[in-house]
Parts: sequence; C-alpha cells; structure tokens
Amino acid sequence: MEEILSGRKEGGEKMEEIISGRKEGGENFSYMAARTDFSPLFTTIESDYNSDDNVTAAGKDGIDDLRKSSNGKPPRNLSVVQHSISTTTLVSPSDLDSDLGVFEIKSPSDVKSSFIPVFRSGSCAEKGPKPYMEDDHICIDNLPQHLGEIAGFPSLGAFYGVFDGHGGTDAASFIRNNILKFIVEDSCFPACIEKAIKNAFLKADYAFADDSSLDISSGTTALTAIISGRTIVVANAGDCRAVLGKRGRAIELSKDHKPNCTSEKLRIERLGGAIYDGYLNGQLSVARALGDWHMKGPKGSACPLSSEPELQETLLTEDDEFLIMGCDGLWDVMSSQFAVTMARKELMLHNDPERCSRELVREALKRNTCDNLTVIIICFSPDPPPRIEIPESRVRRSLSAEGLNLLKGAMESNS
Repeated sequence: MEEILSGRKEGGEKMEEIISGRKEGGENFSYMAARTDFSPLFTTIESDYNSDDNVTAAGKDGIDDLRKSSNGKPPRNLSVVQHSISTTTLVSPSDLDSDLGVFEIKSPSDVKSSFIPVFRSGSCAEKGPKPYMEDDHICIDNLPQHLGEIAGFPSLGAFYGVFDGHGGTDAASFIRNNILKFIVEDSCFPACIEKAIKNAFLKADYAFADDSSLDISSGTTALTAIISGRTIVVANAGDCRAVLGKRGRAIELSKDHKPNCTSEKLRIERLGGAIYDGYLNGQLSVARALGDWHMKGPKGSACPLSSEPELQETLLTEDDEFLIMGCDGLWDVMSSQFAVTMARKELMLHNDPERCSRELVREALKRNTCDNLTVIIICFSPDPPPRIEIPESRVRRSLSAEGLNLLKGAMESNS
C-alpha cells in the first residue's frame, strides 16, 4: 500500500516537501526543498508586449458598442493632432533594489524624505476613427513658475489633466482652461488641496452652466493630477484613468465611473435615475461628468449625473517611475498593466515621454479603438527605468514579467 505523506518512493527517495523555516539571521522564508538552489548568475527581466495580447475583455466586448458617431454640434476647433513635451531641473533617483525575484514595494513610511521627484511630460492626442476631436488636455511641469509665489505651496509642483468631451468641444475646452484657476483660487488651497479640488470641480461646472456663449448641453469627463512636493492627488469624474508605473507594476490611481459600476448604480438609482443597456438614463455612457446640463437639475440639487470627483492621494517614492493619464479610447482596448509594460519598455529604449505617448496612441489605433485618443506620460526621474535583475533559479518560471506583476498585485489586494 502506498504510504501517505511520510512514505517513500521506489528507490528509497523521499517525497519532496515544502518547508517553511527560518534563514540564518532569523528571516522568515518559504522554499522548495527538493534539490532547489539559486544560481549566482543573474537574469534580466525585460517587459514584453504583443499587439495581439492583453486586450481586456471589456475592451473587446465594448468595441462594437462604441462604433457610433459623436452627438452634438461639431467642434469649433478641428485640431486633429497635438503633441507637447516639457522638462524641469533633473535630479538623479536612487538605485533600484531587488529581492530574489520579488519586486519590493516600499510604503511611504519606509521611504527617506530626501527623495526628490522630477517632472518630465509628453502627450499625444488624435481624433482616431471619429469625425471630430472632442478631447482636450493640459501639461504643466513647473507649477510654481506657472502660478508665481503662493504662500504654503512648495517650490516643486506640477499639474496635468485629460478632458474627454462629448456632444461638442465647449465643455472640455472650458474645463481645461479654467479648472486650475478654480483650484488655486479656492480658500482651501494650498492648506487642504483635496477640498480645494472638490470645490473647484463644482464651481467650474456651475460657471460653465452660466456661460451663455457656450453649448451647456455638451459635457466632458475630467481627470486631473496635481503634485505638491512628493504628494500627488488624482481627481477623477468619468471614465478617464490614471495609472502609476511602479517598477513595472500597474497601480490604478482612479476608478472608472461607468453606470453599471455597483457603487455608481446604487447612487444613480437612489437619486431616481435609471440605467438602460449600460447608459445613464439611456443617454450617457458615464456616471459622472461636467456639463450635460440638459441632464441635471437646478444647481446644488443631487442628480444621477454627478460632477463630484473621487480623489486619491499618493506619496511618490523611488519606485514610482511614471504616470499614464489617458481617456477611455486608450483603456477600451488595453489593460492598465499592458499600458505600463509597454510604456516602460519604450522609456527604457529612448527615455522620451512624448514618443512614449505616441506609441501608446499608435498601439490603441492598431487595436481598433473607436474613440478619440489622448495620452499623457509623466516621468518622475531624469533617467530611463532600469532593468530589473533577479537571481536566476534552477526552478524555471513560466510567467511573463507582466503576469508576475498581475499575480503579485492580486496577492497583495487579498492580504
């Protein structure tokens, strides 16, 4: 009879056991005990991507639904392609650490206060298959220089925004031109930036409604990122997305506000709205937006379509390499992790954020996106992302670098 657990195989060999023990020095670890050891040689993990892989299920399923012409009157400015790039004083980052194939993610409390980020941005915007370009965006790498001296605001700061318009360009253009002004003029700025941003979104929405020269039935989603020293605050209303590249791993700093999202659906239905085939009141594919005043009630009243942003604050560390901000035309056809993997490889090749943004736009077009495209890449170091070296094990891994990052993120979210 075969022995269970503690038996022997033919030939007298012991069964392989998974042993959890302690290293010399007291560090906890787990390892495979069946003749497994680590070679002193190192292997280099380089991000890899393929244009046919990594398309999200939502992106695939939503392609046909998105094949529709834009509503509303045509825009007043038919600019098709926009690119921008700017730089500030460059500061060298700390060296990259590695730990036996595990990408170590440091918490803000573990990071030395001497870390100083660098802001270098590049952007690309194209109308894609749509007849008109309704997106707008803004990149300010040196915010203190742009604003002048503001008491309490650090000497290092930046501001970025992506505005995905619909029903015309009036809303996206107005919010792009005024949102920063409403933020810095708020009485809470800069002592409480989060409160100032929330107030600014509402004030900008009301100001747009009061401008009789504009079509207030047009609307826009809004995604902004304001950086003060090492602190970045991302605000989002709509389905644009901000994704942080953290040593090759994608960290989403915003949530897509789709009507079918559980929290948004509950809010919409509680306020008397309805969702038909994924559209708010059968008209709009987002649950939050500025403008669209034909769908809103009197100012100050709660309504299913909200202009209030959701905010997330993050303390930047040496591990944070770049930020991707993009409209839904990008995220409809690629996952956050794929975009980070591709952007990291591009930056390793040429270290040019503008060129990197163009490559992401080009890839989205190859994947047959059905919307306008706007992408901003913000780098936090003067140097390209370093190659990640890990000790080569005799136990071969079959996971790609992207798959490893996805697995680690899932494990951390469940811990």
